[in-house]
Amino acid sequence: MKKNKFKLLRNGILLDLVGMATTFIPLGVFLDLIWAPYAAKRMSDMYEGNTGKIASWIVFIEEILPFSDFVPTFTLMWIYTFVIASEKQTEVQTIEVEITE
Repeated sequence: MKKNKFKLLRNGILLDLVGMATTFIPLGVFLDLIWAPYAAKRMSDMYEGNTGKIASWIVFIEEILPFSDFVPTFTLMWIYTFVIASEKQTEVQTIEVEITE
């Protein structure tokens, strides 16, 4: 991941807050019809690969469904990427061996 992880966190929290704000706006359900595809595109831009594609579908479904705007999908994706998935990765060490006869 080429992007700064804390910049991704800040942007993710901001996008989560915007998504949650539509809950408090009258007729916010209709705004979700515009926000859901935008949020999905932003998610796929922020996180590359299959995890970004899956997360973009999840955020789209979460934003399009009524009364589910309180889920902080962008923040949860950041936690998954930089906390959970990074713990699972093990560092591979290569040891060069020289054989002399």
